[in-house]
Amino acid sequence: MIIDVLSVGHAAYDLVFSINHHPTEDEKISATGFIGCGGGPAANAAVTVAKLGLKAAFAGYLGQDLYGDKHYQEFLDYGVNAEFIIRGPSPTPLSAVLVKPDGKRALINYKGATQPLPAGTIDFSKVTPRVVLFDGHEPHLSTALLARCRRDGIPTVLDAGSVHDGTLALMAEVDYLVCSEKFALQYAGNVETALTRLADTSPTVVITLGDKGLIWRRGQECGVLPAFPVAAIDTTGAGDAFHGAFAAAVSTRLNWLAVLRYASAAGSLCCTKTGARTGLPTLEEHRALLERRVAVNHQN
Repeated sequence: MIIDVLSVGHAAYDLVFSINHHPTEDEKISATGFIGCGGGPAANAAVTVAKLGLKAAFAGYLGQDLYGDKHYQEFLDYGVNAEFIIRGPSPTPLSAVLVKPDGKRALINYKGATQPLPAGTIDFSKVTPRVVLFDGHEPHLSTALLARCRRDGIPTVLDAGSVHDGTLALMAEVDYLVCSEKFALQYAGNVETALTRLADTSPTVVITLGDKGLIWRRGQECGVLPAFPVAAIDTTGAGDAFHGAFAAAVSTRLNWLAVLRYASAAGSLCCTKTGARTGLPTLEEHRALLERRVAVNHQN
């Protein structure tokens, strides 16, 4: 089985409420909109890959409950290979997301007693991925799979959204360490110091900075890339879209700067719609934004 990107990690179900302002203590407010959809960093990345026209698979856990059923069906509807999903009695993780009109958000996560899957739970022997993307939330599965990737020369990407045991365990083992600004600040206090320190442990480091774009270091080379200018409605899932598109671009062997532009376009487009899963760009939307950027560059 040939897969362009195998995503390993967290799947949740998102309850997204559009609100006029974040509530204060003891305040009751009414939402102006609501979306229920699948979520989770690696899960959203897998859907991003599929929506961009490549072959995607997701490996992780979903509960045998209403939200697990809904999310599993979403994977099938988007064309994501779901053969490596484990279903069980522990609950599907939930996220309540409160989104203001300016796109700023607040999140509440609930995992209950759900724990990372033990090593060996999933048999990956029958799949040959061109790239493997990890989000650190399934560290036991990931460690074993990383050993195979190193042996077989399969490129690996880590979505380092925040500092936790999983990202700390994997960050020095992957080929591409792609961090959020939050991770960088937690790790080193500022993004410049983080980039220097992280480059000592990983051959390629990218730090995404939201509407400020990104910075990167690859061996002795380093650089910046501005964000695509968009009207942001909801930033939820933008990082997931970036990581999924980044892994997709690596799988198609684009040149380095093209990989960054490809991923940046996906992350920016995700901000233009409410909800992470519903904001993930289609192939047509993604292609159109990249073509507009090329046209603008030629005019300048």
